[in-house]
Amino acid sequence: MNKRQITFFIGLMAATHSYAQQHVIQGTVKDKDSKQQLEEVNIRYQRGIKHSHTASNGAFSVQPGTFPDTLLLSRIGYLDQMYILKEAKSPIEIEMQKNEVQLSQIQVDAFNSSKTLSKVDLSKIPVNSAQDLLRKVPGLFIAQHAGGGKAEQIFLRGFDNDHGTDIAITADGIPVNMVSHAHGQGYADLHFIIPETVKDIDFGKGAYYGDKGDLNTSGYVNFTTLDHLDHNLFKVEGGSFDSWRTVAMLNLVNNHEQNKYAYAAGEFNYSNGPFDIKQNFSRVNLFAKYNQWIDEKHYINLQGSIFSSGWNASGQIPERAVRQGLISRWGSIDSTEGGNTSRMNLAMQYRALINDQESWESNVYLSRYKFQLFSDFTFFLKDPIHGDEIEQVDYRYLYGIENKYNRQFQFDHSQLSWTSGFGLRVDDIKDLQLNHVYQRDELLDRLSHISGVEMNLHAYSNLDWRIGKWTINPAIRVDHLIFNLHDKLKSDPAGQETSATRVSPKLNFGYTFNHRAQLYLKTGMGFHSNDIRVVMEQHGKDIMPISYGADLGLIWKPTDNLFIQPALWGLYLQQEFVYVGDEAVVEPSGKTKRLGADLNLRYQATPWLYFDGDINYAYARAIDEPKGENYIPLVPSLTSTGGVSVKLPLGISANLRYRYMNTKPAIEDNSVRAKGYFVNDLLLNYGMGKWNFLVQIQNLFDTKWNEAQFETETRLRNEQQPVSELHFTPGTPFMVKGGLSYKF
Repeated sequence: MNKRQITFFIGLMAATHSYAQQHVIQGTVKDKDSKQQLEEVNIRYQRGIKHSHTASNGAFSVQPGTFPDTLLLSRIGYLDQMYILKEAKSPIEIEMQKNEVQLSQIQVDAFNSSKTLSKVDLSKIPVNSAQDLLRKVPGLFIAQHAGGGKAEQIFLRGFDNDHGTDIAITADGIPVNMVSHAHGQGYADLHFIIPETVKDIDFGKGAYYGDKGDLNTSGYVNFTTLDHLDHNLFKVEGGSFDSWRTVAMLNLVNNHEQNKYAYAAGEFNYSNGPFDIKQNFSRVNLFAKYNQWIDEKHYINLQGSIFSSGWNASGQIPERAVRQGLISRWGSIDSTEGGNTSRMNLAMQYRALINDQESWESNVYLSRYKFQLFSDFTFFLKDPIHGDEIEQVDYRYLYGIENKYNRQFQFDHSQLSWTSGFGLRVDDIKDLQLNHVYQRDELLDRLSHISGVEMNLHAYSNLDWRIGKWTINPAIRVDHLIFNLHDKLKSDPAGQETSATRVSPKLNFGYTFNHRAQLYLKTGMGFHSNDIRVVMEQHGKDIMPISYGADLGLIWKPTDNLFIQPALWGLYLQQEFVYVGDEAVVEPSGKTKRLGADLNLRYQATPWLYFDGDINYAYARAIDEPKGENYIPLVPSLTSTGGVSVKLPLGISANLRYRYMNTKPAIEDNSVRAKGYFVNDLLLNYGMGKWNFLVQIQNLFDTKWNEAQFETETRLRNEQQPVSELHFTPGTPFMVKGGLSYKF
């Protein structure tokens, strides 16, 4: 190559670079009314298939090939916007107008549609309690059986998750599950969340997600709270069974020009419930959040919450006691059951936008948690004089940090998103007890008393490669768990320590036929850690049993207002040991398999009429047990939820909901079956300017149903021999609540 050719080549490269730079256009998308920057706005070129999206500060960059070109902007809850690029002018500012959330705005994307689907459901079907929040996850069922104070029992994909054993739950990145909990592994008490503060619900079924680790077996749920309030709110509700609830949400700082926001929220609940023994249930929640864009590239978010609750409980009662007239359906055998719990959370999030393609995020959290529960499951089976009441105590500090790096790559015919993260979670368990007590006050015997530290170090890397009609999503995750336990019942409480490592690969595929249909296959390994007391009892055996799972599904929108998502799935769970916190014993359980099918339907017939329905089938069996004795207790094979939402003129709206669970095996040979149920709820709203009137009817047709059911061997005070039969907590009868809220 001679000197003239070299000079020409250098000049050509410089010109090409200059031409490319001239065509890189930067801009910001804002809300037309509030002027707040909008994140997650999808930006497409009218000419071509390339697309982009706004970052968390509302910024974006595009590089059109020719002029003029048109940008097509869309975001759920906003009117679609068109912006004509006439020249390479930068920066630009685009404003979008808020609009009713519509089903037509959901894009066909198996890897991102869950959050947008929940946005539609949240807008059409309001939530009023922590139970309502969980019910937003398609296929997830809950049951309450301790006066409203204890965490709900969760059913999902052939799992009786107890209170969270095989489902990972977080709120603003803060873990909700408590590992090695006094009452059960993965105990997840969501009651510290004020429902009105929730902005988004992100969920996923199966263990196919690199950033989700321990307990992510049947799925995960993450709740995200609002960054700012559009208005202040005061709400008061009252109804049957001395039920009262008040909520207040107040803006403290609302500066759109400086991108600085702060608000506080408070909630108080009280109810005596329908039971013969008054529940005296009370709950107090306080929450505050501050967030600010320090400059165009750096964001900080600080938040704190305080939660406290106390209650009496009627517990699970034996069918024979009701049948013989010893107690009513709303009675109790032990009137001293109940408990109290509290939690304090502090969290900080830092986000840095390094450039248009790179970002960094760090989350730090600290929780102080206290729990005391009094239960009596067997009455006079073990102690015919004092009874079998137990006390479970959990006192701990939970702290950790999560870091995430994201890099976007744009190619001529594809785009790649690379996310890697690492973190640390530490459960500093100060006190973990199981005691035999008499009427809460007298300690009869300490059955278990430990302290310990459980540490989880983890890292993951995830790729999302979109090339043509294909989406390829490989990921790998590594978790290292360290357990340290001190047994306080031993005269020389020497520490016991062990550790284990689990590598969890994932591989997911999506094929997009067109903008209305996508086929996907998700595969991956997950795990569910065992209780620290199990780990030491079994000398480190099966600390982190593996799960293997796969989903084959289709997302189909035959029309803009109809969403259909069928899926077939399977899951295998390795041998594990289960710690029974109610008895301080270890029960081994073998390998299990689960097969099933899900069908999610959403149909918006008109802008004011919305239908939703979810149907879920699960076949769950133990692998090593003989046929006919291999049922997994309390796992329903068929569940369904759904309803219709109507929004009429003049501010009137109505929501009719249903939930169905079929009869399920209560023991392994299916000789005892827990009864199914079909229950309806009705919610009526009338909005008039800043005022809103609410009427909520639970169990509209006053169905007689059992919410929680267990096959248990018990003995009543005057019985000579124990009896094994179904015990239950009755479901809520017909109940009416009225409410009034004011926005200002």
